[in-house]
Amino acid sequence: MPTAPIDRRDFLRHGALIGTAVPIAGLVLQARAEPAALVARRVFFDNPDCTNVRVSPDGQNAAYIAPLNGVNNLWVAPLNDPAAARPVTRVTDRNIGSYYRWAYTSRHLVFFRERDGDENWRAASVNITNGAVVPLTPEQGVKSFLQEIDRKFPDEMLIRHNARDKSRFDLFRINIVTGASELKFENTEYADLFTDSDFQLRMATRLAPDGTAEIFERKPDGTWTPFIQVPIGDIDTFRLIDMGADGNTLYFLDSRERDRAALFSMDMTTRETRLLAADDEADIVEATLDEQRRPVAARANRDRSRWYAVNPIAKQDLADLARHGSGDVYFLSDSADRRKASVFFERDSESGEFALLDRERREVRKMLVQRKALADVPLRKMQPVIIPSRDGLRLNGYLTLPAPEAGGGRMPLVLVIHGGPYLRDVWGFNSTHQWLANRGYAVLSVNYRGSTGFGKAFIKAADREWGGRMHDDLIDAVDWAVAQGIADPKRVGFFGASYGGYSALMAATKTPEVFACIVDVFGISNLITFMATIPPYWGPWFSIWKNRLGDPATEAGRAFLAERSPINHLDRATKPILIAQGMRDVRVVAAESEQMVAALKQRGVPVTYITFPDEGHGFVRPENRLAFYGVTEAFLAKHLGGRSQPIGNDFAGSSLKVETGGELVPGISG
Repeated sequence: MPTAPIDRRDFLRHGALIGTAVPIAGLVLQARAEPAALVARRVFFDNPDCTNVRVSPDGQNAAYIAPLNGVNNLWVAPLNDPAAARPVTRVTDRNIGSYYRWAYTSRHLVFFRERDGDENWRAASVNITNGAVVPLTPEQGVKSFLQEIDRKFPDEMLIRHNARDKSRFDLFRINIVTGASELKFENTEYADLFTDSDFQLRMATRLAPDGTAEIFERKPDGTWTPFIQVPIGDIDTFRLIDMGADGNTLYFLDSRERDRAALFSMDMTTRETRLLAADDEADIVEATLDEQRRPVAARANRDRSRWYAVNPIAKQDLADLARHGSGDVYFLSDSADRRKASVFFERDSESGEFALLDRERREVRKMLVQRKALADVPLRKMQPVIIPSRDGLRLNGYLTLPAPEAGGGRMPLVLVIHGGPYLRDVWGFNSTHQWLANRGYAVLSVNYRGSTGFGKAFIKAADREWGGRMHDDLIDAVDWAVAQGIADPKRVGFFGASYGGYSALMAATKTPEVFACIVDVFGISNLITFMATIPPYWGPWFSIWKNRLGDPATEAGRAFLAERSPINHLDRATKPILIAQGMRDVRVVAAESEQMVAALKQRGVPVTYITFPDEGHGFVRPENRLAFYGVTEAFLAKHLGGRSQPIGNDFAGSSLKVETGGELVPGISG
């Protein structure tokens, strides 16, 4: 399995009265108190105490990711004695990846590492008894991921990597004990491969020039025959989940002939399909499976997660978990016999909790908390809100308000926008929201059109709308917050990374009157140069990008991309901008930030540019995260008036380099 004529603000003011105005206004107008004490940035942005707790197949141990001397490593503990945990890897340079899996030996873990943000994730196994690490893929210049694992082959896994061709991933059968590797399929044309529990290649996906996914079925003699076509409009809401252990029942998510993705099964002999789970308001986005690889429960997420029992067993699980405590539940792993499972309770105003579900005893037991330092921190609730767009779409968002202070009134607002763009924000503990709320800001995130999980029509509404209606959604969100009496329209800041960084630069150049300052983290400044420098492994998916965004191979496409590029609209840029960039970024290369900084400086726009030579598309090292947020906090405080903690020693150990404009931010040197 793979793995109009109406004033905009008047419209928002009236539209907001439907369902959300009263509770929001009630919070804004509540009695004021003294501000909460400043919480150290490290509490929010250091590595969590643990993450991704997984039960071993034999049900005896739990593994998880936790820091060892400040760097994330793999730890193992007996299920009946979590306090006896010990590290089984001892990486010292950079966090290992958060994704890993137990082998069915119950003695080995397979994990992934990269170097300085280069996204070349190489695989290795570690023996939990003696700490012996065995490389499973080439150690340099190769991106890999786990394809298949099954109890029938306890010493082996299927792994794909791109050592032969950086744009394609070949399929290998690898012994995780010895590292011996056997090529099973040389992939010269497919964007994705699908395998079953017998380690057999069953399907492959090729993308047509119009973005259609053409899925082929592999016959026993090795020939391929057409199976399914998925139009580009369904690409984000269609997914092959797994083939049942019977080898004949396919489970998949599908939005064809409907708007929101649902869970289906298909008999591969008769081609008969059956609907297993659906949600009226959101896509089904995942399913948990039993030991026969049959769906047990399915999850959708509109504003909060909702589970649907596919098998009666799941009803008891969900009831047991509901009795244990509040929060959105995520199933993480099962023992091979499914008697024990690890689950995660996501919570917004306290640390998330990892728990053990014992199906035999019908009990749920707390195992570990994700962030111990939050125990005594006064966190704020994250409120799901609905924001009407100017053209009638329903935008799901999340609002976090600071503790009420003496004096009352409107407050500074930071608009925090997710990347992707074909991703989404979710409810739960959010370090950025909590940090900004603690500094006195209202914080608003909005799932603008194109965000996933809300049906395919919502995604399609973003076609050719980068910097267009997708940006209008963000302005509508600000106007909504102003109309609600929450935000001071003169103190609104923008914070975004990746596509969110592109949106930040669009805010600076298209609607500068809305924002007092902008924070752009590795954002795209020029859509033409961005599309020319995508990493090779994105190549098979390029047809989707050019059909949704614009085709740089045509004159009309280049003109459209140029018109939607922030760097071509600098005549309107006036507001202070902070730009941060990882110099090893392969998705949005450093040139995207560098050309924007140079152009802004030439026009005399106040810009501060900071870089991290040992980071890519995201700041992995805690020292670099602390440095970045220290600079950002001082920048926002200067322009929005929020509270700020001195930088102190938050630059210690960081690779931060202030390239230009250091004198524009209090507390840092240029």
